[in-house]
Amino acid sequence: MTERLVTGEVQPEDLDLSLRPRRLSDFVGQNHIKDTLDIGIRAAKIRQEPLDHTIIYGPPGLGKTTLAHIIAHEMDAEIRVTSGPAIERAGDMAAILTGLQEGDTLFIDEIHRLSRVVEEVLYSAMEDFFLSWMVGKGLAARNINLRINRFTLIGATTRFSMISAPLRDRFGSVFHLEYYQPEDMEIIVRRSAKIIGVEADAQGIKEIAGRSRGTPRIANRLLKRNRDYAVVMADGKIDGPVARAALDQLSVDQLGLDQSDHRLLTSIIDKFDGGPVGLETLAASINEDSDTIMDVWEPYLLQLGFLERTPRGRVATRLAHEYLGRTFAGPDPGAGASDQGRLSGL
Repeated sequence: MTERLVTGEVQPEDLDLSLRPRRLSDFVGQNHIKDTLDIGIRAAKIRQEPLDHTIIYGPPGLGKTTLAHIIAHEMDAEIRVTSGPAIERAGDMAAILTGLQEGDTLFIDEIHRLSRVVEEVLYSAMEDFFLSWMVGKGLAARNINLRINRFTLIGATTRFSMISAPLRDRFGSVFHLEYYQPEDMEIIVRRSAKIIGVEADAQGIKEIAGRSRGTPRIANRLLKRNRDYAVVMADGKIDGPVARAALDQLSVDQLGLDQSDHRLLTSIIDKFDGGPVGLETLAASINEDSDTIMDVWEPYLLQLGFLERTPRGRVATRLAHEYLGRTFAGPDPGAGASDQGRLSGL
């Protein structure tokens, strides 16, 4: 299956570091997190200590990696970047930790995928900046203890619940990134357009922002596709009609849903009478991996109120039926009195 345009997962075209803000003041949205981080960073610098170990979680594409780099930059520290799957043995983690300089930042993406053996190396390192691990086997086994430099660990994950309790308890700060508000998305699109040299008016920016699913990574991706369309079809300028035409051609509707989202919802409605349907059954019906559905497809549909997770399985809500022009004929466990107004203005 080809890569989805509106997924928050990293794609090769997203590796444009020029679009990432480098300072906290340039980071748009997530104000509650920025305020807390600003105080923590300033206090740590006054005390001349590393920042508390921090974990950042939320759906893909919201800025977890960007925030980690901003924290390191604001602390005037070097950052070492790795990922949970890349650290296979306790010795790998020990080598990374012993290579850190005083005050450095260690960023571990997908930290929930660390093995238990590797995690155990982190426990003493995070608490006491002391490394303790076993080498060898049987009678030849021996314990190695080593003092390491003070550092800040930043972990990022899309599945916070999968981080073990002993590791989770050793983080001083836990931040949850949420989908961005429309006004914040417009600021992000406008900033990115300026950086990459695209001429876009207010309506064009609003159109792109509104279909970006509250996710900066998707907004930047759609902006680049709109730039290509505008160069060929509209003398390089992105206005409202050009943006709508480009996004319609890309099969991204006014809520940012693509063909995969429609296929998921229509499968629940048409094949399973709106649900409930188990995750594995649903995945088999659309020939997709269940983890991909749960981690990548569902979060935004849940945010919109189009999908409901129940003990018996997934349910397409009344809002989903109405949006797709289908008749709703069953109880809606997620419906509320204010739901009827969510689709107004579309």
